[in-house]
Amino acid sequence: MPHLSASSRFRQTLRTLLLASSLAACASAGGAAPSEQADVLIKGGTIYDGGTGKPYVGDVALKGDRIVYAGRTAPMTAARVIDAKGMIVAPGFIDAHTHADSFIRSADPAMRVNAAWLDQGVSTVVIGVDGYGTPDVAEDAAKLQASGIGTNIIPFVGFGAVRQRVLGQDARAPDAAELDAMKALVAKGMCEGATGFSAGLFYAPQSFAKTDEVVAVAREAAIRGGLYDTHQRDESSYTIGLLGSVNEAIDIGKQAGMPVHFAHIKALGVDVQGQASAVIAQINAARAAGQDVTADQYPWLASGSSLDASLLPGWAVDGGGPALLRRLDDPATLARIRDEMQNNLRRRGGPKALLLIAQDFPWTGKTLAQVAAQWQLDPRDAALRIIRQSLEATEPAKKGKGTAVASFNMAQADVDLFMQQPWMVTSSDGSDGHPRMFATFPEKYVRYVRDRKVIDLQTFVRQSTGRTADIYRIDHRGYLKPGYYADVVVIDPAHYAPRADYIHPRELSVGVSSLFVNGALAVSDSQATGATAGRALLRATPAACSTD
Repeated sequence: MPHLSASSRFRQTLRTLLLASSLAACASAGGAAPSEQADVLIKGGTIYDGGTGKPYVGDVALKGDRIVYAGRTAPMTAARVIDAKGMIVAPGFIDAHTHADSFIRSADPAMRVNAAWLDQGVSTVVIGVDGYGTPDVAEDAAKLQASGIGTNIIPFVGFGAVRQRVLGQDARAPDAAELDAMKALVAKGMCEGATGFSAGLFYAPQSFAKTDEVVAVAREAAIRGGLYDTHQRDESSYTIGLLGSVNEAIDIGKQAGMPVHFAHIKALGVDVQGQASAVIAQINAARAAGQDVTADQYPWLASGSSLDASLLPGWAVDGGGPALLRRLDDPATLARIRDEMQNNLRRRGGPKALLLIAQDFPWTGKTLAQVAAQWQLDPRDAALRIIRQSLEATEPAKKGKGTAVASFNMAQADVDLFMQQPWMVTSSDGSDGHPRMFATFPEKYVRYVRDRKVIDLQTFVRQSTGRTADIYRIDHRGYLKPGYYADVVVIDPAHYAPRADYIHPRELSVGVSSLFVNGALAVSDSQATGATAGRALLRATPAACSTD
């Protein structure tokens, strides 16, 4: 080896250090060393990384179930290269509030693929919402994952499931032992990996609970790091009113000591249309005072519920379906029910505003007004006939299923204003019969980003990815970053669109060029591949669950 002078050795050392520094900077910026071989390389797309930074044209590389590079130019090759020029490349969408249970729990493997969500670009769905989440979180998650599911799932433990297990359908307060039993079930669900505690205080039997009962049970989730996710008690003017209900939800979170998240926030019905600004002011005031308050929303003007929840007085469903049928058979009680239904029908905008969306029934696709005219009945009596026939159905698949309704009772200005808030994220509230299950994310893109420009594309992506991951504290998802899980969607912006509508609610969306879930190709050219790489995303065991 030739002798080098001190100055030559210095220059050589400096060049070596600069080269090493350059390589390290390249790897740090994108996450991969130049010699690394990836499984998938998505090249030349416009990258929206889920955060607040500006989009840029670049590459994303996947290896196994992880992202190994996200940046301007990937310094690697790959077994599979996707030309994403002109495409949107983003984290897989996270649906903050779903009723995907009928799909992922189906005995049919084709349904468990969850194509309704995958074809929108959704890689993760939140389940157990509106208070319906089982406290048996670990057992349920293990069964679902073992059966093979197309999307990741995030479970909540639900107040309704817990209350019904202890109190049944009764409209009464729990005694001390019963309250302890409910608290223990919530603690169990949280210790088994639930992200938080969900409630649906609009729905019986949860509606029978007073605020202090909800606080006592929710606190068990709070001390284990959980979020309070609420279908609030009143989105309209049924009981305590929309603004009173918002105050109650915020107060529950404050007393329990936990973040509050409003599910499918809205101003529902003729009595409260125009009150979005007042709701926003309440939430902003709580946030300014240091409370963590957020919300999700779907981009539709019709809500989805049931005739019984929408029109019947709460006391009529005390004790469940059998008790309701007995009340309907008593002339005096029936008269009282009909009287109270009149105002509820008015709140909902009348029978023309109620579209019957339960699938495969004689009334499917008709408004309550049309069915009432066909049967030559008062709309209230037509609704009661549907409710009764649904409860008395002999087919298991139809029993209790016939009363689903889309209720056209939201003002466009309220929906727009909610969507523009910095604490808002996207949800479908997806349930069978409403197009929101098959088409929420492309509907939001087409109507609110592309056509009406209520929000911009970056906000749409952020509301569907990173912000949602932040709210739900989802580990290593929601962003395109090296080391994060390989949930990645490639969207054709010219063709991404909904196909489902209120008459044809089960049409799959189009325009997703590719969707990867945990590194597996779940959608290719708007077609689900059949891959079931979804996982149950359980939280790490909280310290409060330790028995040491």
